Amino acid sequence: MFIQSIDHVVLTVADMDATIAFYTRVLGMQLEIFGQGRKALRFGDQKFNLQDGRSKTDIVAVAKTPTPGSVDLCLLAAVPLDTVIAHLKKENVPIDSGPVLRSGARFPLRSVYIRDPDGNLIEISERAG
Repeated sequence: MFIQSIDHVVLTVADMDATIAFYTRVLGMQLEIFGQGRKALRFGDQKFNLQDGRSKTDIVAVAKTPTPGSVDLCLLAAVPLDTVIAHLKKENVPIDSGPVLRSGARFPLRSVYIRDPDGNLIEISERAG
C-alpha cells in the first residue's frame, strides 16, 4: 500500500463567502488563509482548499473540469450524530436523507445527508452500533 490517508480536498465553489459561512457555522470548521491569500477550511488534521469557480486561477495544478456542486463527501462527526442532527435543525439546514445505515471505509456508519451552498452532497456519519 502506497497511500496512507487524505491530506486535503479542493472544493470548487461558486460563492466563496457563502461556502465559508456554511462550513464554519454549520460544520464548525476553521477558516485558514494560506499562500497568497488562498482560503481553506480546516477540521482535525485535514482541510478543504477552496477554489473560486467564477474566476481564472493562477494555480497550475487544477482538475480538468472543476465544477461547483460535483463533490460527494463523507465526514465523520466528532460528536454523536443526534447532536449533529439537532444542530442542523437549529441552523435550518434540511436533511436530504437519514439517518440511514451505510458501509464506511473502516466500519459501519449511521449517516445523514445534507447539501452545501453549491449543492455538494455531504454525508455526516458516526460509527454504527
